[in-house]
Amino acid sequence: MHISVLRLRFSLQVGLLAAFCCLAACETAPPVQEMSDARQAIAVAKEAGAADLAAFHLRAAENYLANAEQNLGERAYSQARRNAKQAIMKALDAQKAAEDKSESRQGSIDN
Repeated sequence: MHISVLRLRFSLQVGLLAAFCCLAACETAPPVQEMSDARQAIAVAKEAGAADLAAFHLRAAENYLANAEQNLGERAYSQARRNAKQAIMKALDAQKAAEDKSESRQGSIDN
């Protein structure tokens, strides 16, 4: 009888550990802040002239954001978070490229 109680206890512990691991792997909250940050970063890149001066990077950022929005609809929050972060990075690339090209143009005008 003592051995069956130990087996039962061990089985319960293994089951609880497995359940905890599954819950920890799942993200239950949508990435609201990341989505907001991505939208803001894209807006700033557009204000910097990225639509004309860094269209490739800006399109990539917008595509990542669109994918993140689709992931949200599918409740794939982890993937949505990754895509939103990628959108932020691409928007920052677009902003920097646009500012660099703008400065380069300004420098050639001044000379």
